[in-house]
Amino acid sequence: MPARRRVGIAGAVVGATSASVAAAALAKRYAVGRIRLRPDTAASEPFGELRGRATTVRTSDGVELHAEVDGPEDAPLTVVFCHGYTLNLDSWHYQRRHLRDSCRLVFWDQRCHGRSTRTPAEDCTIDRLGADLADVIEALVPGPCVLIGHSMGGMTVMALAESHPELFGDKIRGVALISTSAGRLAEVTLGLPALISKAVHWAATPTVSLLGRRAALVDRGRQAGSDVAFLMLRYLGFGDATAVSPTVVDFAESMIRSTPTDVIADFYPALMSHDKLAALDVLDRVPTEIIVGDKDWLTPPDHSRSINAGLPSARLTEVKGASHLVLLERPAEVNEAIGELLKRVQDTGAAGAAEGIENLEETTGPPGGAAVAEESG
Repeated sequence: MPARRRVGIAGAVVGATSASVAAAALAKRYAVGRIRLRPDTAASEPFGELRGRATTVRTSDGVELHAEVDGPEDAPLTVVFCHGYTLNLDSWHYQRRHLRDSCRLVFWDQRCHGRSTRTPAEDCTIDRLGADLADVIEALVPGPCVLIGHSMGGMTVMALAESHPELFGDKIRGVALISTSAGRLAEVTLGLPALISKAVHWAATPTVSLLGRRAALVDRGRQAGSDVAFLMLRYLGFGDATAVSPTVVDFAESMIRSTPTDVIADFYPALMSHDKLAALDVLDRVPTEIIVGDKDWLTPPDHSRSINAGLPSARLTEVKGASHLVLLERPAEVNEAIGELLKRVQDTGAAGAAEGIENLEETTGPPGGAAVAEESG
């Protein structure tokens, strides 16, 4: 083939490729632009602006965790929120807004997330997160509490149950597990055929590790590619992509983008090897709510059903049409389930108090018995 012809073909290929890339970029901008022009019910929502009393918790291994305490200090019950992988404490925006007038609330950034201190990769484990939660409770929770965990935050709660079972039933009166798993995440199909899913999982760990080693470069690319991230998160993190607020997607995407790539890489192996099925017996001591979107492909409903099978007294809520970020996508349903949990905790506490009074009467007579006897005498 003559050299001039080869050059011509090469030029045509490069030109076609460039045109394809340009067309894809234009299509992406057009899609994002159309989405943002739609009515947005959350456009005026003050995401990331709700603040409590900021404090720092120093963990047993010297890490400084950022935390906030909100709500009335004299409330009889504290609710502790544990956020998910690549998110931060602001992910609980709707739950904070709903409960801050009635409950004492504790929010904290898990290590390496949000405003908490970075740690070496060897300290990025689920067991270590469970130990951090124990430190948060010791430092910030003076009385009984309820734990609420989303995704990795739910795993944190299970790790605490495994390492500190004595806290459940006394200090910890109830638990909510939202879009989480007790193990076998490496078997999740991601909505793909089995063979393709296995190939994806096989390639994921070395790929994530490689990205972690190139974190600075990848993070610069992530900042530049926010429209792509917006579209991906809109379809993968939320169940009804056509109904979800663009502002909500932007808010979630900004939290994920603010989590450094090497942090994502450091925690990924811990998520894939997570196995806390044995800890479920501990959670069965207290009222437990399990909440999951029925379109969740990251921690599919089957994982929540497996947790429910290990917790006979738990209540499972599957939110129709919602995906992994159900706490932001369908806050009303999540808040309702949390409200049911708090009511169950309150009822359980009242029943326990009544039982205690009954036992006291059996051994000493009714309260005020001596005074009554004196009056009737």
